[in-house]
Amino acid sequence: MRLLCWNVNSIVTRLPRLLAALQAHRPDVVCLQETKVVDEKFPTAPLAALGYHAVVHGQRCYNGVAILAKQPLTDVCEGFADPTLDAQARLLRARMGELQIVCAYVPNGSQVGSDKFAYKLAWLRRLRQSLVQSHRPQDRLILCGDFNVAPRDSDVAEPESWSQSVLCHPQTRAAFADLLSWGLTDTGAQTFPNGGTYTWWDYRALSFPRNNGLRIDHILCTAPQMTHYKTQTIDRPGRRPSAHPTKPSDHAALIADFN
Repeated sequence: MRLLCWNVNSIVTRLPRLLAALQAHRPDVVCLQETKVVDEKFPTAPLAALGYHAVVHGQRCYNGVAILAKQPLTDVCEGFADPTLDAQARLLRARMGELQIVCAYVPNGSQVGSDKFAYKLAWLRRLRQSLVQSHRPQDRLILCGDFNVAPRDSDVAEPESWSQSVLCHPQTRAAFADLLSWGLTDTGAQTFPNGGTYTWWDYRALSFPRNNGLRIDHILCTAPQMTHYKTQTIDRPGRRPSAHPTKPSDHAALIADFN
């Protein structure tokens, strides 16, 4: 089984690149973040033409998550059912056979000390609580998406510059570590133990050609799912501006293979 996880930064803008990626990598499951479109305008037809069933949880101009799969998806659940956190379309869960799939787009947090940063930390705490309430570490489960967290200094090209940012702040990293403590393994940290591989590059300051990036997108697995895990790659070639006539997302897709 192949999983592709990608913050597309607008599925309407990035649809040609997404279709090209699906044809090139042929994933069985796709988790998308920051789709930025209401459900009624999600491009279901061209994805169905490639054989994908889609479940979506969208929002106009902002946020939005989707799960695509070659097999029908069941037990679909949107958000936390928590009015204090569910105003933004950031979480989608579904089941494909025995596998439980959770697609998440964690808030960025804006600035340390701001209300948005407090919302980010609360959102991560609620995500962990939802795992406790609705799932078990003994389940086959994948939680993936854009977490807006670089867990280690080695996941940041210039760690000194980012040390007190919302992506690398000690409180942010502690919240991510607490999420993992429920019973999840960061597959990227296992595959790239020495770091130096990134999933996001700022559009500005030639960050991508200079490889001045951060690893903030993650595929997390429970122990039963980790027994099936093989490897992971970051689709850096697909992030290149020259890879397609349309502008790239600022994120690269993660591609993980499982037995």
